[in-house]
Amino acid sequence: MDKKYEMKYASQIVRGNFHSDPQTGSIVPAIYQTATYVLDSVGNDKGFDYTRSSNPTRQRLEEHLSLIEGSNYGVSFSSGMAACDSVFRMLKAGDHVICSKDLYGGVTRLLDQSYTSFGVEVDYIDVSSASDLDHVLKSNTKMIWVETPSNPLLEVIDLNLISSFAKSNNLISVVDSTFATPYLLKPIEYQIDMVVQSTSKYISGHNQLIGGAVLTNSDELYKRLKFFQKSIGAVQSPFDCYLTLLGVKTLELRMERHCINAMKVAQYLAENKKVKRVIYPGLPSHEQHSIAKEQMKNFGGMLSFELETSYEKTKEFINKLKFCMLAESLGGTETMITHPASMTHLDVPKETRLSRGLTDTLCRLSVGIEDVEDIITDLDRALVSI
Repeated sequence: MDKKYEMKYASQIVRGNFHSDPQTGSIVPAIYQTATYVLDSVGNDKGFDYTRSSNPTRQRLEEHLSLIEGSNYGVSFSSGMAACDSVFRMLKAGDHVICSKDLYGGVTRLLDQSYTSFGVEVDYIDVSSASDLDHVLKSNTKMIWVETPSNPLLEVIDLNLISSFAKSNNLISVVDSTFATPYLLKPIEYQIDMVVQSTSKYISGHNQLIGGAVLTNSDELYKRLKFFQKSIGAVQSPFDCYLTLLGVKTLELRMERHCINAMKVAQYLAENKKVKRVIYPGLPSHEQHSIAKEQMKNFGGMLSFELETSYEKTKEFINKLKFCMLAESLGGTETMITHPASMTHLDVPKETRLSRGLTDTLCRLSVGIEDVEDIITDLDRALVSI
């Protein structure tokens, strides 16, 4: 291929910078399933000495993720939470972090039950207002962390606002973009310092592994992330890196179908009298629909909805589903439903949870790539029965 030719983005997702193995011609990158490496001589390790420090398969994945995210660097971790933890390790006792109020329960658990005990201060606020951001800013504020779309209320954050606020106040800006994926949104393009991806979800796409990654353009942040990766040892195995490389090839195809199906399911739920409200960025009723329309390529495969019923009836509804699977995760090919109050946000105190809009009747749906009629039929059957 002509070196001057630049592949289209969809081709980059499939091919990356890999052409074929120079030794064998293999069309698929090799798995270097090894713990250690034989060195040629003292001081000559060819960049690889021990897999906790570096591995060719993991390096290939990091380069590929960095390419499709549009960043200079990518650092792979054993899970999305390990990636989050490595970002928070940038903080020290006495530092203050501002977080969007709607966050994955695992992140709030990590902050509230671990980092606050180390002396880190945390404020969860509505980050859509510049005045609210200014109001909570302190002299010791070091970081701002947001999710977009958020989990599970699908709030869409104005990244121009976040980036401008962070730069004006010398803060590290972090965006968890797991719901959007780099196919729908690239926060790096908005001058965000670090992007977090749970590669367990849409990136790998088949519910077959656990992984995470942090992407950045900053030389300094990259060096610190690599230090944490090596020193803590929360690294993804070569085989899981290999599986992620295989899964990501179909990211564009899967995301297109996820988005189409999610829109149809959202429209169906919005018209059902037993549904109190539907939260999906693609619906004009969504509070940040205009931001989502401008900021994202499409609206994603995640939606949440609140039922016009009780906590017990909500659980009854979920238990009657046959096609939609009750599961903690998201972003796989199969449709999965979660009840945040009793699952992902169980550790969040009820008063706090309710104040953030996470009601007892809220359901989160990860819309899969099956025939959408099967998804809607299952939801309809369960709704009729309650």
